[in-house]
Amino acid sequence: MRTLRSFAKFWYDFIIGDDWRVALSVGAAMAATYAVNQLTGATSWLIVTVTVLIALPASIYRVARRNNRGASPASH
Repeated sequence: MRTLRSFAKFWYDFIIGDDWRVALSVGAAMAATYAVNQLTGATSWLIVTVTVLIALPASIYRVARRNNRGASPASH
């Protein structure tokens, strides 16, 4: 049971990582890509690319903003 728990924890940390919002948005983009491909037959890889190009900077911005809240004005 301990091995199974460690295995599940690894995959949770690997997929979710530090920001669950990025994992959720990429998962939704992959599902949308699959749906578009199944419905239209079109190759729609651009959906995931655009999602990552938006989600990654947004995640970095959130972390930077959160870290700057605790900084004193003298440290800028």
